[in-house]
Amino acid sequence: MKDAARGVSMLSREEAYQVLKKNVTNKNLQKHCIACEVVMKALAEHFGENQDIWGLAGLLHDIDYEETKDLPEKHSLIGAEMLAELGLPEEIVYAVKVHNHVHGLPRQSLIDKALYATDPVTGLIVAGALIRPEKSLAAVDVPFLLNRYGEKSFARGANREQIASCSELGLTLEEFLGISLKAMQGAAKELGL
Repeated sequence: MKDAARGVSMLSREEAYQVLKKNVTNKNLQKHCIACEVVMKALAEHFGENQDIWGLAGLLHDIDYEETKDLPEKHSLIGAEMLAELGLPEEIVYAVKVHNHVHGLPRQSLIDKALYATDPVTGLIVAGALIRPEKSLAAVDVPFLLNRYGEKSFARGANREQIASCSELGLTLEEFLGISLKAMQGAAKELGL
């Protein structure tokens, strides 16, 4: 698909998903990318931004993870190069590049800030679903997540500082969790939760 306003090529969602599956074989990591996609689309809708662009940024943000999992200093740099080679818009390429805090690159635009906060929040929400007896996103609500958010041993890999950066989007933690949870609940079947 061609984005005439920008004069760049855009992968369709299906094409992007095929690229993801080719580069990311781990099913849980694929689900993480889908979770990020749906949250990013919901945030784009909230802010009146392009849902296709924001969704692709979420879906493809970890495209290089299996190649770079032992090289955090290369993660997202290689992914950004891969996306640039696919002809994706610079705003997607840059958002993917700066979602890894290791590089210390500035998050300038709304999409950059959204992807940075979205990456760990999906893990927090999945952990919330998995500790419920139902093992379901439907069993999770925002008050439950807010209570668990302060527990250091809960969802240890979900960087709280990064999640709290939702304030850079002008969202409270409660608002951000609400948008993210609702988006993921809408994709529960695809996420297996």
